[in-house]
Amino acid sequence: MLLSRMKKYIFILLGFNWTLCSAQINLTASEENHKIAGDVLVTSLPAIALGSTLIWKDGKKGTLQFTKTLATTVLSTYALKLIINKERPNGESLNSFPSGHTSIAFASAGFMQKRYGWKVGIPAYALAGYVGYSRIKANKHDGWDVIAGAILGTGIAYLFTESFLEKKDIKITLGNVKSYTSMTTVRNYTTLKLIYQF
Repeated sequence: MLLSRMKKYIFILLGFNWTLCSAQINLTASEENHKIAGDVLVTSLPAIALGSTLIWKDGKKGTLQFTKTLATTVLSTYALKLIINKERPNGESLNSFPSGHTSIAFASAGFMQKRYGWKVGIPAYALAGYVGYSRIKANKHDGWDVIAGAILGTGIAYLFTESFLEKKDIKITLGNVKSYTSMTTVRNYTTLKLIYQF
């Protein structure tokens, strides 16, 4: 029951975000394509992050962590927009800082990276970075808005998310390796090996 209620609230928050972003001043074809791609990704990344809690079967804990991450990100972003009142580069409104699309995308990417590791996190961060880029190309935000959104989303994700994977230790070993350079000569080399497993 709690799990289904949390999913319902996540989709309500995403729908709220989608409606706020639907108003648009005329764009060039390139700007429109970037805007559409960013809009698709800003809803896809949270859906993927939520779905990842089901794929890895980490139960209610992962879903709850993502719900807290997304809700706090959305509320913090829109509170800052109301407080700061910065005009958008295209002049359409006074809610430019920070970028909501970027904060949501980076919160989703940060959750996936911290929860499931860098193998999942690197592609997620790449997609989130493109969302930020799309907001600049669509003339909705400047670089500062996007950077602030990225920092806000990632920071909140790191605040609420715990790793699902086993703790990986860094192992440092010191030893000797024998090298045979000919049939009669044996050389010893001291080696230092650093291993970190993702």
